[in-house]
Amino acid sequence: MARTTEGAEACGEGAGERQTPSPDELPRFRRERRIAVLRRAERVLARPGFLGTLRERLALLDGVQDLYDLDEPVDMYGTGVVEALEERVAGLLGTEAAAFFPTGTMAQQVALRCWAGRTGSPTVALHPLAHPEVHERKAFSEVGGLRPVHITREPRLPTADEVRGFEEPFGALMLELPLRDAGFVLPSFEELAEVVQAAHERDAVVHFDGARLWETTVHFGRPLNEIADLADSVYVSFYKSLDGYGGAALAGPGTLVEEAKAWRHRYGGMVFQQFPTALAALAGLERHLPRLPEYVRHARVVAAALREGFAVAGLPWTRVHPAEPHTHDFRLWLPYDADVLTEAALRQGEETGTLLFANPWQHGGPGLAFTEVCVRADGLAWTADDVRAAVTEFVARLPEAGDLGGPRPPG
Repeated sequence: MARTTEGAEACGEGAGERQTPSPDELPRFRRERRIAVLRRAERVLARPGFLGTLRERLALLDGVQDLYDLDEPVDMYGTGVVEALEERVAGLLGTEAAAFFPTGTMAQQVALRCWAGRTGSPTVALHPLAHPEVHERKAFSEVGGLRPVHITREPRLPTADEVRGFEEPFGALMLELPLRDAGFVLPSFEELAEVVQAAHERDAVVHFDGARLWETTVHFGRPLNEIADLADSVYVSFYKSLDGYGGAALAGPGTLVEEAKAWRHRYGGMVFQQFPTALAALAGLERHLPRLPEYVRHARVVAAALREGFAVAGLPWTRVHPAEPHTHDFRLWLPYDADVLTEAALRQGEETGTLLFANPWQHGGPGLAFTEVCVRADGLAWTADDVRAAVTEFVARLPEAGDLGGPRPPG
């Protein structure tokens, strides 16, 4: 198959507008170009709402009068519609109560700080790839006074035997479900229950980082309330799967939630009015939550078609991980540098109107890169044949393997 070797970063509608940015400008340039291509593309697997215009995002509130009486008094410091959202979340998760938080970072710090006071231990066991360890600037330690320890460094959740055999005590075990930076991976429900039991045997509480818990029901084969019931407390996000403006909730025992609300105030999370975010969250629970299982099932169709398409294209090595996605997000690994794959993906979107890979490509080792593939409502229109055809178009924009130099990953 003939492949092109054009690799200059491009921006704008026509060739006359193309320009090469400076090294310092390159990250911003690529991001702006990627978003522009995504917005213009006719076909994508997912079109994240948060990349829309202000007008498009405000349209999220269209029809919310069917979800909440807009003639009710506006919320103030967590009353009204915020309380209604908290009650809805507690009902979905089967917990005694829930508290709204402006961010998940705050919600989880508060939850684990409360548990530390109750267990008498500031030590939190969590995965080194968990969100607080990778994306929060050591907030657990610097702000919360908590001490993180790592039970395993394998790219998966810890096993029950690893929890039982860990060499030092901890007051809380935090489990990110799914573990995003390992490839959106989950244990089986039985394995998860055993891990929770092992932690409880050590007199530790279990907290679920459930930013994407909403989308785990297909893999676990259980309803949300049965999944949440395993944990002592659960955090959920309103924008990662539900396309809201932001916000999060901490759910658990009533006494814990009341204490968490006090700490929410101390942390600066008692915001005067949150009605747009709360209404958007209610809309997400109504409109997106019921469709998530459909997205997960179709992500498995897309993943299989990607494997087949790259095999037919003759690439020396590819990997879809997990092979059968646990959620509607998964990772794809290819034996090329991230810059090469980025350029091929963007050129495909610009030249054909089909953007197969909308997320950034990230360096995964010498001559190796990965991207996160997300399947949402737009992706449901893609058949397996559509995916395989798009793979063919994408590979046509890659250099020949021999042109890249250096070793290829083993098959």
